[in-house]
Amino acid sequence: MRLMVFFDLPTATSENRRNYRRFRKDLISNGFFMLQESVYCRMVINEAMAKSVVARIESFKPPQGMVCAMIITEKQFAGISFIVGDMKSDVVTTEQSLVIL
Repeated sequence: MRLMVFFDLPTATSENRRNYRRFRKDLISNGFFMLQESVYCRMVINEAMAKSVVARIESFKPPQGMVCAMIITEKQFAGISFIVGDMKSDVVTTEQSLVIL
């Protein structure tokens, strides 16, 4: 399973930009990688783990803006079509339950 986080945060003031950088840094330190700007993704084992990660995100969410989370299966993630651009080579896209890197 994958947990995808989408966010739209204000950057009008220096405090807004600081909150944006801190939120992005916290996502990365919690195992997320960037799919595209303001869209981050992380592998999770099951729905319980996904809910735990969402609770962690809620603990460091910025005071303003919008943050959404969505759980998708590996099959759905593998079926993403890239209209423009290419997928980064460091992103694992497989339907297998166990991937050894």
